[in-house]
Amino acid sequence: MTTHHPLTPAPRHQFGTPEHRDQLITDAKRQFAFFNASLRSNGGFHVLGHDGTPLSGTLQELHTTTRLTHAYALGKLAGLNGCDAVIDAGMDHLWSHHRDADHGGYLWALDGDAVQDDRKLAYGHVFVLLAGASAKLAGHPDADRLIDDVTNILEQKFWEDDAGLFADEWNRDWSPFSTYRGMNANMHGVEALLTAYEATGRDRYLEQAGRILAFFIGKIGPSESWRLPEHYMEDWQVDRGYSGNPMFRPAGTTPGHSFELARLLLQYWDLRGRPDDGSYESAWALTERAWIDAWDVKKGGLFYTLDFGGAPAIRDRYWWPVTEAIGVLANFLKLDGSGLQNDWYSRLWQFADIHFIDHERGGWYPEIDATGQPTVTQFNGKPDIYHSIQACLFPLTPGLSSVALNLGGILEN
Repeated sequence: MTTHHPLTPAPRHQFGTPEHRDQLITDAKRQFAFFNASLRSNGGFHVLGHDGTPLSGTLQELHTTTRLTHAYALGKLAGLNGCDAVIDAGMDHLWSHHRDADHGGYLWALDGDAVQDDRKLAYGHVFVLLAGASAKLAGHPDADRLIDDVTNILEQKFWEDDAGLFADEWNRDWSPFSTYRGMNANMHGVEALLTAYEATGRDRYLEQAGRILAFFIGKIGPSESWRLPEHYMEDWQVDRGYSGNPMFRPAGTTPGHSFELARLLLQYWDLRGRPDDGSYESAWALTERAWIDAWDVKKGGLFYTLDFGGAPAIRDRYWWPVTEAIGVLANFLKLDGSGLQNDWYSRLWQFADIHFIDHERGGWYPEIDATGQPTVTQFNGKPDIYHSIQACLFPLTPGLSSVALNLGGILEN
């Protein structure tokens, strides 16, 4: 494969060119074709290896079920045939297996019919809302009951109205699990709430999304030089000493989440009629800070985590921060973005094209080693279509919001 200099990328890496649109459509179709093998004959989903063969384990986590459902709802809205089987399987498994008929809410992990991890996590519940909302946009008949059920749980069990934020985790019976509070669940909460607003028109979702954004971007962002701490104490003070799971709750800051929140802020701003309230400037401040701190100038790609001063902490390079940077830069370019933004966008696609995209079999490799080759340290196989499919679809739509409704049959067979 030919390597192009980042400042003179090939047309297939340049936003808005016919060649780039063709690349996005081709890769999106290849991703969906690859992940069709996720369907289990006895219900639920497999996790797939690099070659598309189902892995031997039968563990199914809530975010896998919900993200596949959401992704294939986007595929259906984009005009791709064959998405209904995955959407139906996901919606059925959420209701029949993940939903806790005894205590309410949704269980984190299942192994067949057995419960493997019975925690109730805000992170998982907001993805249930996202799956339900996307399924509703795609016309699924069971979407309303799922949306209503999980909305009730989020309101009653997770939402802290004084703070305007979601608490994080409970035991199965809703007894306290910890006093931990986190940005990640709230960031994905904004994503789910905005999609639910687009699907239902209920103002409550937009109001809650705005309160979360006001805390992290209106309050925390400026006070932390636009680097967003991940972890908080029960009173929502920054917990600078916290260090949990190095993949899912690493210490310090995670620049990929800054890209996500910046994109979501632009979506929220657009849904509100683009008021002159500084949202554009704040979204760019987050994006610029994350890029400058996290881009590996020697090897390319984005460092996974940073310390509170912006120095690299976990230097590993994963696919999802690249996809999220693509998403927010696409939004800026839809707003007649600058040459710098166009250069960064092209550089990201060039890097992904060379290092993450599996052009032969479909899907994206989730991690690369120091030499830029696919490796297996944190992730087995190709665990997710969610991040990479959105990187393809978001730049193909004209607006900042209602992306699902504006896909316009772009993947029609």
